[in-house]
This record gives sequence, structure tokens and C-alpha cells, in this order.
Amino acid sequence: ASADPMARGATVYGQSCAPCHQATGAGIPGVFPPLAGSDYLLADPERAVAIVLHGLSGPVTVNGVQYASVMPPMPLEDADVAAVLTYTLRSWGN
Repeated sequence: ASADPMARGATVYGQSCAPCHQATGAGIPGVFPPLAGSDYLLADPERAVAIVLHGLSGPVTVNGVQYASVMPPMPLEDADVAAVLTYTLRSWGN
């Protein structure tokens, strides 16, 4: 595993997050919310940790758009959770 959290986070993101949230963090309109420029993500980084660990279901509003998809809990080690959120919170202008 890389000692650089951004490099490690990019790898974890590519494997675990990009299939839904896309490599660009833009999500899929109406299906999976964006992480790039996401008011929901940026408002509460601790909530982001909980979502990665425990998943999220039910309606959520991101940048004024409602999404009702399901995100399963991600089976990641603590260091990978920290790395992927570091990457996400520091990428795409976040």
C-alpha cells in the first residue's frame, strides 16, 4: 500500500467508487450523486466517513437534486477509508 494518501485514495476510489460516482467524480445524473463540488459531501466530512462505512439508502439531496439510490457499505480497511476520503475531499476542486 502506498504511503501517500492521495495515491492510495486514487487507487481505492478507482476500484470501489468510480463505477458509480465515475472517474471524474461527476456521478451519473439522476442515479448516483456527484462527489465533485458536492455540497452534501463537503458539508460534513464525518458524515462521509459514516456513509463509506455503513452505506446510505433513501433520498438524499446533492446540489439541489434528489437521489434515491442505495450505496452499500464499503468493505475497506480504516486506512483505505481515510485515504479515499482524503482523495475525494481534495480532488475535482473540492
